[in-house]
Amino acid sequence: MYAIIKTGGKQYRVQPGDVIDVELINAGEQGEVKFEEVLLLHDGSAVKVGAPNVAGCNVLGELLDEVKGPKVVSFKYKRRKNCHRKLGHRQRYSRVRIKEISA
Repeated sequence: MYAIIKTGGKQYRVQPGDVIDVELINAGEQGEVKFEEVLLLHDGSAVKVGAPNVAGCNVLGELLDEVKGPKVVSFKYKRRKNCHRKLGHRQRYSRVRIKEISA
């Protein structure tokens, strides 16, 4: 059984037991995350495609940690003008373990 969920403007293919990094989520103290935007559900024999979401289906997850992604370096310059600028950024993500898919 697997599902395709949408969170943070991105789509992820998940199944129970998967660990994924998604855009930062504020889940509070309990650490439970509920994804309600399920775009596709495959239960082993049949495929349900939502328009745009599958009705009555959600994915439950457990918030594990907040992690940082790789450093992205942006370097801007203008040749022969002694003008350069270096910028760096590290995106923060929420690491989530998928517990169950309920249909």
